Amino acid sequence: LVNMTLVRNASALGAFCLDGSLPAYHLHRGFGGGARNWLLQFEGGGWCNSIKSCLDRANTRRGSTRYMSKWEVFSGILSNNASLNPDFYNWNRVKLRYCDGASFAGDAVYKNGTSLLYFRGQKIWEAIILDLLPKGLGQARKALLSGSSAGGLSSFLHCNNFTKYLPSTASVKCLSDAGFFLDERDISSNHTMRSFVKDVVSLHGLEKNLDENCTASSLNFPELCFFPQYALKFITPPFFILNSAYDVYQFHHILVPPSADPQGHWNRCKLNPAACNPQQLNTLQEFRRDMIVAMGLSYKYSRRGGFFINSCFGHGQSESQDSWFAADSPRVHNRTIAEAVGDWYFSRRATKEIDCPYPCETTCINLIPSTQALLQDLRSY
Repeated sequence: LVNMTLVRNASALGAFCLDGSLPAYHLHRGFGGGARNWLLQFEGGGWCNSIKSCLDRANTRRGSTRYMSKWEVFSGILSNNASLNPDFYNWNRVKLRYCDGASFAGDAVYKNGTSLLYFRGQKIWEAIILDLLPKGLGQARKALLSGSSAGGLSSFLHCNNFTKYLPSTASVKCLSDAGFFLDERDISSNHTMRSFVKDVVSLHGLEKNLDENCTASSLNFPELCFFPQYALKFITPPFFILNSAYDVYQFHHILVPPSADPQGHWNRCKLNPAACNPQQLNTLQEFRRDMIVAMGLSYKYSRRGGFFINSCFGHGQSESQDSWFAADSPRVHNRTIAEAVGDWYFSRRATKEIDCPYPCETTCINLIPSTQALLQDLRSY
């Protein structure tokens, strides 16, 4: 359990959570050979794309540090146990709490006389970094910027900027876990996710914080640079993508959102892949193919990039000890996620692992997730 640190100077920068509370992080100090190495992990938790959804969010732990747990369990990639996290256990490990609703990237304020919302994710990111620099981050030798889900998307959005704060001699790399959200049509051929992202970008004043080279190449649709598949080629530091080819969040909200399946034909398939009919399975396989194609150029040509794309039906694998590094963890070509990420970061060997398609995989913990576990997972969004 690691205690919360409020960023006391955040108000001077105008960095506030949705409800106006101060942003926060959890820091567990490194030791020994890792004392000057830093791992920063963005917390995930979806997005809000309207005033109503953001007002609702502001009254929860997703929009206010007032409602957050003041102590966080550090496990998986954040563990300080060498047998559970062999490559990063003795680093300085930081969890950046998520309370802005737009992957730490917005910069706007909403006021209508009765309601006040701060869309200040970019400022929260800057305030936390500035708070950490004098605590040792400014003298980092090695650094890894990581995150899961919406936090995994944050890694794409902030990877280039992260390097500017660190010494030029530092080894800086970035990792996204379950953050490669696809710009994909749903089963009704509608751009549901693209429309959602456009609303997020517009509401949060986010466009100016997207990569300038990317937005310049997408003049008519700058919001597309919120999607990793368009931003990836503009990222300079080495980047590692950890994702399921059948990511449960994307399956349920991008590929088959409720609006595209009003009759509920996909309900059984959503809760149990073994209940999918042949046509539904084919749709899932096409989604997997599109994800791999979207990563294709980087996969083929990047010598410094890394991939671990497995076929588990889950969402987020880096902070769960079971999936990160355990006796029965998911494996691709007999390598766990922790081993693959460590091999990539320390350049021990190339890591570009793509699993065979469902249902051939046998090492997944959540290959067929239970109804209860899946519903609990989805309620957090």
